[in-house]
Amino acid sequence: MKYGILVNEGPYQHQASDTAYQFAKAALDKGHEVFRVFFYHDGVNNGTRFGVPPQDDRNITTRWTEMAEQHGVDMVICIAAAQRRGLLDEGEAKRQGKDGDNIAPGFRISGLGQLIEAGIQCDRLVVFGD
Repeated sequence: MKYGILVNEGPYQHQASDTAYQFAKAALDKGHEVFRVFFYHDGVNNGTRFGVPPQDDRNITTRWTEMAEQHGVDMVICIAAAQRRGLLDEGEAKRQGKDGDNIAPGFRISGLGQLIEAGIQCDRLVVFGD
């Protein structure tokens, strides 16, 4: 089975990100493919490299980054939602005249077309969060 995943909630305000991660991990462990995880609305906050959770708490961004590195999962952050929330990659930071970027390794910024493509290419598109 080939899955696309949509995450609409931030990493620490809602259970959706943890549940999406656990779902993706279980799918990969069972031999399924996770084609893309698309982060939308407050879900884009999963991709900031500046989050510093307490040492005794899980680091959701690091979990997503490791999944991208180990399994080649495409982690896409919606550009419009990211800009509204101050998340910028290097290219967009330069374009906007900002002095730095804050996207975590393994994530990339792109548009809603990537979500549509995931819906077309995958057997299932699973949505986590409102």
